[in-house]
Amino acid sequence: MHKRLAILGSTGSIGTQTLEIVSRYPAMFTVTVLTAGSNADLLMEQAKLFRPETVVIGSEAHYKKVRDGLAGLGIEVLAGKEAFEAVAASANVDTVVAAVVGFAGLRPTAAAVAAGKEVALANKETLVVAGEMITGTAAMTGCRLLPVDSEHSAIMQCIQGEPHASIEKIILTASGGPFRNTPPEKLAKATPGEALRHPNWSMGNKITIDSATLMNKGLEVIEARWLFDVPGDKIDVLIHPQSIIHSLVQFSDGSLKAQLGVPDMRLPIIYALTYPDRVTTDLPRPSLAEIGSLTFEKPDTLRFRNLTLAREALKAGGNMPCALNAANEVAVAAFLKDMLGFTGIADTVEYVLEKTLYNNEPSMGVYEETDSRSRGLAAEFISKTQKQ
Repeated sequence: MHKRLAILGSTGSIGTQTLEIVSRYPAMFTVTVLTAGSNADLLMEQAKLFRPETVVIGSEAHYKKVRDGLAGLGIEVLAGKEAFEAVAASANVDTVVAAVVGFAGLRPTAAAVAAGKEVALANKETLVVAGEMITGTAAMTGCRLLPVDSEHSAIMQCIQGEPHASIEKIILTASGGPFRNTPPEKLAKATPGEALRHPNWSMGNKITIDSATLMNKGLEVIEARWLFDVPGDKIDVLIHPQSIIHSLVQFSDGSLKAQLGVPDMRLPIIYALTYPDRVTTDLPRPSLAEIGSLTFEKPDTLRFRNLTLAREALKAGGNMPCALNAANEVAVAAFLKDMLGFTGIADTVEYVLEKTLYNNEPSMGVYEETDSRSRGLAAEFISKTQKQ
């Protein structure tokens, strides 16, 4: 097996860990494309080390810097959003690692799916926003969608060899984040620094905040619905503070399968890149004797309303999950800039969902219009909140 990789979002958390894996298994992978949004310095550093055929910098303002910095190396340098889509569908790519954060990852991922590429999907927002469209296209083009999220990777491993009809329930696990035991009266005053101190995982800022609000689990419920063709009412969430069991599947005979591992994103990345094979790694092994016990509890959806809001958006369907995602992205960004309180994130999402014009047959244009309008509504709500 040898795969030519396009890593979309190579300077982010998933992208850098993917490159770490590539460096460990040089006989298995070649990097042909690297892309980044605006981190020109790290992109150039990566390009000099891995020597891809093409690099793309999303911010056109950094194009000259990247072009000049890589001059003489034989690397094609492109810039802009359309270039992301072009390289994702390139003939010299076998697998696209879709690791661009947020709504921005939708179009390039959709281009890879339409081109029939194998997609290692770390951008959960693609399926949150346009799950029906993406999975429908994948079925037509033969694209293989391989989840990189640890929870969805666990589900995929649990259902291998099992009839789809035997799946009774999917159970996504969540650590509960840094505020699992925080009294409700203190949540409103929680700071970005406190929210970013995740107890188990090392992740990017946006996903870490989503974990703290449980929105990440809500987004994963929507993603699981489309990845595994299971209705939302058959997808549960369970708080598991140790983050050793990454998810479970319950079958029609009453049995449960669980996938266990240390909380390390390199594990699901490797599984996605090498599927259906497994490779030998030197990654840490979980010691159940040292762990001692595994505990579980129901999520507190009264304090962490985002999980409920996500389920409501999934049930409504159409463009509502798109509105949910856009509102959350704006609210999280505002919280990280100290422009919004922690509990204001859910308030913002709820406001936008109430104001969104429902469309039950959204196209790409409708998704983009919904995304834009929802961001405007979120900014409007946050501005009103600041003035109060």
